[in-house]
Amino acid sequence: MFARFAPRLSTLPRVSLLRQTQLFMSTETRAAIKEAIGSAPVVLFMKGTPEFPQCGFSRATIALLGQQGVDPIKFAAYNVLEDAELREGIKEYSEWPTIPQLYVNKEFVGGCDILTTMAQSGDLCNLLEQANVLVPEEE
Repeated sequence: MFARFAPRLSTLPRVSLLRQTQLFMSTETRAAIKEAIGSAPVVLFMKGTPEFPQCGFSRATIALLGQQGVDPIKFAAYNVLEDAELREGIKEYSEWPTIPQLYVNKEFVGGCDILTTMAQSGDLCNLLEQANVLVPEEE
């Protein structure tokens, strides 16, 4: 079906193709993603679940969040493998092509590579402390 459009599409700049695909997310999917992002202070869209990650990047991201001490009460994870619309929609919503994707207080932070770099520099710890999403220290 799409083969007849291939000659025309191949002459368009890559950015135009990205903008064209952004027209395909339904209003319902956009609303569901927005609601999910607001469901907790720390939200992770990942492959699998925190207990059973389905890719190395999702596993590494869960490990990073655990090492930082994110409070499970302030954390929600969404398995993009359960819903194809969510899997593609979150990429469009964030304008970020990979999963996992982390949001803190409704703001997109990044994927595994960015979080790893932030953890190494101390920026991730600072962000999570400022967001007040870490397990409280015992006095």
